[in-house]
Amino acid sequence: MLIGAHWEASLLFRTMAESDLDLILTCLSEPSVNTTTEARFREHLAARSYRPEWTWLAFDGDALAGLAVWWGFPAGDRPLALDALWAAPAVADPVPLWAGLIRQVPPPVEYHIFTTPDSRDDPGIDLRLRAAAEAGLKNLNERFRYEWTSASPLPERSTRLAFAPATDEEFADAFERISAGSLDVAMRAGVARQGARAQALADLEDYKMMPGPREWWRLAHDSERNLVGAALPSANAGGPVVGYVGVVPEQRGHGYAADLLAEITWMLAAEGATVIRADTDSTNTPMVATFERQGYRRFALRLVAC
Repeated sequence: MLIGAHWEASLLFRTMAESDLDLILTCLSEPSVNTTTEARFREHLAARSYRPEWTWLAFDGDALAGLAVWWGFPAGDRPLALDALWAAPAVADPVPLWAGLIRQVPPPVEYHIFTTPDSRDDPGIDLRLRAAAEAGLKNLNERFRYEWTSASPLPERSTRLAFAPATDEEFADAFERISAGSLDVAMRAGVARQGARAQALADLEDYKMMPGPREWWRLAHDSERNLVGAALPSANAGGPVVGYVGVVPEQRGHGYAADLLAEITWMLAAEGATVIRADTDSTNTPMVATFERQGYRRFALRLVAC
């Protein structure tokens, strides 16, 4: 199976059938840089974060040549992120094969690779990123992964801000205001693609689909009742997370992100969290400094191609 210049014409791309499960699990049993494992695939398939219609296979005749596993919210209507790419050992160059698999899912989508700084130069990662770029996911964002554990003291809780629940409309308004001048790569890209209001509404719906309860969300105001920002304690399939921290432009430069992060940490700890995880762009130096000042330890790296 040597896929060359005319590889695409000779391959059949299709989504997963029920009878493919054992074959897919065999592919995922091989050690690789993929997020998806046999156990994770079974678990997420049952939870509808993975779905047969979001799992793509490439066949060369009767032989499986490649596999792509996509993730989405259980209540969502489309896949959002690529979790795994696999190629048969006989495939001489997996890059065009994987690019073809990625193209089967319409944008906007992302490819997430979870790794560590020491493993950043793994050849398996390089091949996958080359395939993503060939398929149109040319922008690469490196995100630092942080965690707070109960072995560390809680950060000092804010005394200068008041935190309160708010309506969806109020959160959408806050997200829209916060997006102006944001250092968050994904937010800037979303605003450029569809405008600030549409991006705010899309973010609102995405955060509502996370497992963390909607009633945990808070808006923060100063002593004069001016909006400072938004703090979203939440959770994903792996446990408690910092869902969102954002400060409106006119309030930046006063260290308020630390107040928002401290409130999230206190709220999640009060709910029993012993580990809280969070991501931020490596280029977002103010937020990187905030996590590290508030007792969060950097433990991993997430590469996002989009």
